[in-house]
Amino acid sequence: MFYSHMGRLHAALDEAGARVRTCATGTSGQGTVEYVGLILLVSLLMVGMVAAMRGFSGQQGTELAELIVDKIQAAVDKVSFR
Repeated sequence: MFYSHMGRLHAALDEAGARVRTCATGTSGQGTVEYVGLILLVSLLMVGMVAAMRGFSGQQGTELAELIVDKIQAAVDKVSFR
């Protein structure tokens, strides 16, 4: 079940990426689009991992999920806008 959801998510991201690529007419700002896509991909993988780990009844899965969430929250708290 998890793999089918990840497959659908990958297909949706691929389709969205194709739409973004067709909308982009020049190369200016292309790096930003790629970085945003990578950040979204990594964050979705982390969310999927946390969701999968919370589904396990063992203590290790819950601890790993909490650790990942804590690290993400700490990284977000360090971001400052100028």
